[in-house]
Amino acid sequence: MSIPNELQDFLRRCCVGDGDTFRLDTHETDARPDGLNKREGEALLPELVAEAAELQKRLNAKAQWGVLCIFQAMDAGGKDGTISHVFSGLNPQGTQVTSFAAPSATERRHDFLWRHVVNLPPRGMIGVHNRSWYEEVLVARVHPEVLAAQNLPPELTGEAIWKHRLHDIAGFERYLTHQGIVVLKFFLHLSAAEQRQRFLARIDEPDKNWKLQPSDIVDRKRWDDYQQAYDSAIRATASEEVPWFVIPADRKWLARLVVAAALVEKLRGLNLDYPEVSEEQRANLQRMRHELASS
Repeated sequence: MSIPNELQDFLRRCCVGDGDTFRLDTHETDARPDGLNKREGEALLPELVAEAAELQKRLNAKAQWGVLCIFQAMDAGGKDGTISHVFSGLNPQGTQVTSFAAPSATERRHDFLWRHVVNLPPRGMIGVHNRSWYEEVLVARVHPEVLAAQNLPPELTGEAIWKHRLHDIAGFERYLTHQGIVVLKFFLHLSAAEQRQRFLARIDEPDKNWKLQPSDIVDRKRWDDYQQAYDSAIRATASEEVPWFVIPADRKWLARLVVAAALVEKLRGLNLDYPEVSEEQRANLQRMRHELASS
């Protein structure tokens, strides 16, 4: 299938490949492609997911590339729903989804990348990380007690730690691409007003009560601090090699559609095909056919 031009254009607008010129406050949370409405977008999503599933078969068969999809957002930003709608249509045997909560005591005794490294997808697989190593320059930056709990040497915990961590993250992501692991980074950019409405819905709808935690309200009070932390993180780690997709998330249907389009475009760009079969292998296949037919 062909991705509509208006969606391709919108995807390019969401892609941040130059961190030096990035400013989060210039990216709207309710932007949408011209000429594409919700009904059309919802009809297009399963088509994109179906193509991603077909490309996944080739990715798995050749096993030369791996794909890592990272999702970051403020609370109620739509990470869970987006992951469900986009990736549930793929082959679960070729998909690895990992959600990262607060680090355990064991994880805090290791470097901050350790728990993420052990959950990286192997070549041939699509990995999805619901939250990622970026929490270490977001939550840990906004809440000093999180950094304090890591028991780092005092001389390493000054203000320069954020610059150092972002530098290390950018370098690590480049390293992954050089090892055949493609990194797709999605920031679902939600407005404070839309978050408020989604929080209220979690209170008013009994089936959603479990989703809202007191910590969500605490973090909402630090909204500006988080926005500044996201701005710094994206600016420091966006590059042509490993760009960010800053996706307007006030419309759930649109965020899911853009993620699916980005995944399909990236998989297409890998020029995936099935492994070639040699003449000797073809001859063996014919011998096996003969044995099966005569058995």
